[in-house]
Amino acid sequence: MLRFAHPNRMSDDNIPPEITPHILLRAYSIGMFPMADSADDPGLFWVDPEQRGVFPLDGLIVSHSLAKLIRSDRYDVWVDRDFDAIIDACAEPVPGRPDTWINAQIRDLYRRLFHLGFAHTVEVYDRKDKLVGGLYGLQMGGAFFGESMFHRSRDASKVALVHLVARLRTAGATLLDTQFVTPHLASLGAIEIPRATYHEQLEQAIGQTADFYVWPKDECIHGERALAALHNGS
Repeated sequence: MLRFAHPNRMSDDNIPPEITPHILLRAYSIGMFPMADSADDPGLFWVDPEQRGVFPLDGLIVSHSLAKLIRSDRYDVWVDRDFDAIIDACAEPVPGRPDTWINAQIRDLYRRLFHLGFAHTVEVYDRKDKLVGGLYGLQMGGAFFGESMFHRSRDASKVALVHLVARLRTAGATLLDTQFVTPHLASLGAIEIPRATYHEQLEQAIGQTADFYVWPKDECIHGERALAALHNGS
């Protein structure tokens, strides 16, 4: 959602000349993910951090003000409507981050994974159907790998995160990977776990089944339902 820190970079020699969606899925299944140095860099490198960021699905911290915003349904929340708009927004320069790691190869790979049903978005719109926040990531079994998130209106990315966690809990997922932890993510409940612990949790989660569309793709989920799912997982 979730990428804000520089990774523990592995050798560029480990990157095959052409990464396919199949290779990318295999990499995620064993704990690695790709990054680029910048949007203009055509190459990628693998990352497998010593300390991995995760969101315990029963540990998301939702403030009273955020819960009030979500319950008000000021925003409409959908999934998988416009992948290109989401990844474009995630790649936009923002204060404190003039450049992005989302290069052309990243865009192409995740777009292909979206069409194959592995990549997903959570999209937040205002009452005028204007995209104001969201996130994208990759799901395999009971694991969801958060890639990036953005907001154009206050707390819109947090709304997307709450809806993602609610959906994953309802679907029976057990792992939400954030890759790294920043103070902002920690304030929402993200924690770091050692690489070996992450790999154990990943292996268990990959073997599980979780339906991202446990709530239908074409259904706008109300905030009250999402908040309730954080407590009871349904």
